[in-house]
Formats: sequence, structure tokens, C-alpha cells
Amino acid sequence: MMTPLDRYSCEQVLHLLDDYLDRELTPEETGKVEEHLETCAECAAESKFESSLLSGLKEKLRHIEVPNSALEKVREVLRREAGE
Repeated sequence: MMTPLDRYSCEQVLHLLDDYLDRELTPEETGKVEEHLETCAECAAESKFESSLLSGLKEKLRHIEVPNSALEKVREVLRREAGE
């Protein structure tokens, strides 16, 4: 069983929430955030809210048409980086 010193506070969880939602935390950090979210309704609600915003934004971005000129610039940078 974890002691209070092993648990994340609301402040720590809110600070890590973006990285948690982006799956950029270590397994240990992820576990501590998830444990906190299971026991804290306020942080869980904030996590759910931010997750829904992120999902909505990703969905909208999928429908934006990228101009060919922008795609060509990206291709050019990638070719340069690849040494072509």
C-alpha cells in the first residue's frame, strides 16, 4: 500500500495532466496519476474535460486541408534532413 508521501497531490497531477493525456509519462508517473484520478473527483473531472477538448481538436484538425505549397516545404525539409 502506498503512503501519502508516495501519492501525487492535486497540484502535481494537474501539472502533469497534459503529459499524461499525451502519454508522455513514465509508467511510474502514469500509475501515480491514475491512482490519484481514481480517488479525486475534481482532478478526474478536469482530466475528462481536457481529454474531450483534445479529442475534439484532433478531430477538427483531421478535416483541415493542407495546401500543396506547405506539403512541398515539409517534403523539402525531410529530403534535406535525409541528405538527399
